[in-house]
Amino acid sequence: MRDHPADQPTVALPLAGTWPLPRTRSGRTLTTRAVLVTCAVAMVSVLVTAIVAVPLAVRGVERRDQQALAAEARVAAEALRSRLDTRRVADEQRLIRQLRAQGVEAYLIRGGVADRPGLPSGVVQRIAEGRDVSGRRPVAGRPALVEGRALPGGDGVVLARAVSRGGVWRAVVRGLWLPLLAGLAAGVAAGLLLARRLARPIRRAADAATRLRAGERAIRVPVEPPDEVADLAEALNGLAAALATSEGRQREFLLSVSHELRTPLTAIRGYAEALADGVLGPDDLTATGRTVLAEAEHLDRLVSDLLALARLEAADFPLDPAPVDLTRLVADAERTWAARCAAAGVVFRVEVPDRPVPAYTDPGRIRQVLDGLLENALRVVPSGAPVVLAARPAGPDPAAGGVIEVRDGGPGLTDDDLAVAFERGALHQRYRGVRTVGSGLGLALAAGLVRRLGGEIAAGHAPEGGAAFHVRLPPDPYRTRTSA
Repeated sequence: MRDHPADQPTVALPLAGTWPLPRTRSGRTLTTRAVLVTCAVAMVSVLVTAIVAVPLAVRGVERRDQQALAAEARVAAEALRSRLDTRRVADEQRLIRQLRAQGVEAYLIRGGVADRPGLPSGVVQRIAEGRDVSGRRPVAGRPALVEGRALPGGDGVVLARAVSRGGVWRAVVRGLWLPLLAGLAAGVAAGLLLARRLARPIRRAADAATRLRAGERAIRVPVEPPDEVADLAEALNGLAAALATSEGRQREFLLSVSHELRTPLTAIRGYAEALADGVLGPDDLTATGRTVLAEAEHLDRLVSDLLALARLEAADFPLDPAPVDLTRLVADAERTWAARCAAAGVVFRVEVPDRPVPAYTDPGRIRQVLDGLLENALRVVPSGAPVVLAARPAGPDPAAGGVIEVRDGGPGLTDDDLAVAFERGALHQRYRGVRTVGSGLGLALAAGLVRRLGGEIAAGHAPEGGAAFHVRLPPDPYRTRTSA
């Protein structure tokens, strides 16, 4: 028994990398580009973070130093409150040396006068007025953090810590470089993981496409999120299934065609061998010649149908459309088919209106379609059953085109048959050995011809009990324009 595509086992696609594929340069792969983009984003994020964080950190350091200096100024003011009055110079100098050892310059103010130069006059004046001083001021020509505390009688103490802008920044950067570097490394790692996660389903899809190209039809790609990747996987799986179905039908079609070719060839060969061996006498020659001629005509029709199907989609397929009266076309066909149906014991009936049915088509090709449909009907209709050939307008407007119908009283078609009636060899495969069948090409050829002529063809159930085929043909465009 032949394997049908639907019966073939489904093979899940292995992980990416198990099927060799030609690779381009690494700089052009999705993984490399995703990593580079992520690194660039991480670098920009780190730079933005540094631009925002470092000034904040510098201000935080300066605020902390300012607070520490304020605390030292309060302690120094309390320590010197009584000593400035008693002029205990030794204690004052010892305190100044201790503060200087901590990087703090101490200025003593007595009676509104600083003990040494360097302080701005505004700072000295504020202390002399009994007001405290806090903030950044120039001291001895250099920027410094200043904290001054006023004491009674115009006395006071001012502490100054020199500010080295570069030093603060270096200290802050030394404290931040490791976290920033860690953030950059984390961005690179995240980019690599993300790129691999995004590239894996794409690689699987590429692997599946390559294996489909190599002829494997049981390949299926796992359907995984995100939605875009799932859509790609479903599309590839659908393509694989469609290819398997199409190739299965092609195999069945070729088997059917080969069977149809072999049958007349076998008959012709048998009679030829009989003639060559002298088995047949003179009285049998006439019957033998008729049989060989009939089989040769069968072969000729089959080959002609195959050639017509092969050329049907070609741009140079010959068509000669012209205005046609379908009533006259049906009358011409009646003269041929009435005699054939009568010889087979089949009732042939024509149904046409009493006025012309204009259409625009190739009369030779439409007659070919009619002959094919009538041939199929006559093949399956039993003796005494009807075959009907009808023509009618497609609508109340004469410019709507025309319809030709071929109906019969034969065994008919099921609803499933109607869905595949115009596929090559579909009905032939179903009914071979059950009823008389042709080559399996006639309906496919008829459908292709009608569509090339701009018409429509459909199959259905006939009121006579068998199958009905409706061919709708377009109107005459010139007649439509003049009537408008």
